[in-house]
Amino acid sequence: MVGGWVACCLLLGFVHGRERVDPLVETKQGIIRGVRADAGDYSMFLGIPFGKVDENNPFGLATPYPKFEETFLADDESSICPQIEEFNKTIVGSLDCLHLNVYVPNVASSRNKLPVLVWIYGGGFQIGFSGRYLHGPQYLVRHDVIMVTLNYRLGPYGFMCLDTPEVPGNQGLKDQLLGLRWIKDNIESFGGDVNKITLMGESAGAVSVELHLWSQQEKLFNSVILQSGSVYSPWVIIDTDVTQAIRLAGRLGFDTDSTSEAISFLAKTDTRLVIAAASEMSMAFGVCVEKEFDNVESIITEHPRNSNVPMAKNIPILTGFNNKERMVSYLDQPDSYFANLDVFNSSLSAVLEYDEEFHEMAALVRHFYIGDEEFSQDVKWELIDFSSDNSYIYPVHESIDKFLDNGAEKLYHYVFSYSGDRNFVKKRYNITENGAAHADEISFLFDMTYDPSIPTTEDQHIIDVMTTLWTNFVKYGNPTPETTELLPVKWLPVTKDSLNCLNIDTELSLQRNIYHERMSFWKLFFKTNQGKIKGYNPMVPFV
Repeated sequence: MVGGWVACCLLLGFVHGRERVDPLVETKQGIIRGVRADAGDYSMFLGIPFGKVDENNPFGLATPYPKFEETFLADDESSICPQIEEFNKTIVGSLDCLHLNVYVPNVASSRNKLPVLVWIYGGGFQIGFSGRYLHGPQYLVRHDVIMVTLNYRLGPYGFMCLDTPEVPGNQGLKDQLLGLRWIKDNIESFGGDVNKITLMGESAGAVSVELHLWSQQEKLFNSVILQSGSVYSPWVIIDTDVTQAIRLAGRLGFDTDSTSEAISFLAKTDTRLVIAAASEMSMAFGVCVEKEFDNVESIITEHPRNSNVPMAKNIPILTGFNNKERMVSYLDQPDSYFANLDVFNSSLSAVLEYDEEFHEMAALVRHFYIGDEEFSQDVKWELIDFSSDNSYIYPVHESIDKFLDNGAEKLYHYVFSYSGDRNFVKKRYNITENGAAHADEISFLFDMTYDPSIPTTEDQHIIDVMTTLWTNFVKYGNPTPETTELLPVKWLPVTKDSLNCLNIDTELSLQRNIYHERMSFWKLFFKTNQGKIKGYNPMVPFV
């Protein structure tokens, strides 16, 4: 049988007075039955398993999910990997979580193959899930693109790095790789174009996408969208801690000096207990530079500061950030919060090796942002700028420089500045000041069951603008192939001579060298202190 949409009359019912035929797709994994969307001209294939976690070593590599022996009913998106979820702070999830969701416009077919947009969620590699609670497809699939969202392991199960073949590190990224291989192998059966696959992520999701650009694995995508994340963000790459499994097991009552014994114990322990123990011990889990082992796949074996990214030359890249990324950290805080701040020393210690000049360098950065002022409410906006620059804005500029040095030609840069009623994080924390906080933009790309409110006219305009820009990029590798009434500004790519940046606000505007003074300061600062930057190899030319 030829893969693709399979005409069927297998599941008939009546929904809102009309005949309903649920879609069947024949894939390389087997036959999958989806469901028609109640609102919108698309079908949903929910909770398709693409990977299987090893129950004897849930901290190691997953394997491809076996072929289906019977028709798989894809109608359940509830799977979530073990974590402390962000809304109620409860421990949820199971290791049967490597599932993905495919949303297919009705116009897709083997004769009308549509571009594919793959979403990888953020959450600091600790939290996140792929379902419609936050990542609904309606805004994007109406532009005739197929959308895919996927789960990956988090925290100790996804990012424990022990420098052993059994737990080499970055398992969550390799879960993503497994999912991307499934998409490459099967998306054509859904009417997808395997030669037009775009990866998109926000925050840790953007970092994940960028790391797949660095990866030495096979090319599984054709363009990338990076929202508020960079491999150079100071919170991304952490030092390997080979004692984590042993310490976790000890916390849970099993004392051993053997890593393999600790892993065996933890594998049999309730995931909720493991997640709780890791949280109680404030264990850090993130991306690590992997030690190479024979016959063990790796994502990165060199720090991004010391390696090139040749894939950037031939791949369109859209990257940017929000203008007030860290505003939630400093707004509506009591005076006592500012009295106890040590933000410059603590932030720079994640970037620079400590030496006798460290405090002098931290004082220099402090003076640039707040002069001789004391920490107080009076300098909260300056502190927002510093924290935003340090965590997101300057690292994104570093990535842009790296892409250009590696020959990127279709490189589009944006800043999201819009303040509306729908800004995701600001609305959640009841913040009314102008500016866009970290993750504020996602509610203009996705409909959410978390927030079912009807967008205002102004917010709907931004939804239309952003989803058109993003899906134009997915389709054409260019967010503005032509100017229109909706998109009256031509978005020019970045070049070595011109750092063009589209400001996405109530009105679109093309700017150059945004935040030039602040970015020039950081570039000079790191150039001066290049030998102290964590992960930097002095034998490699500094960008």
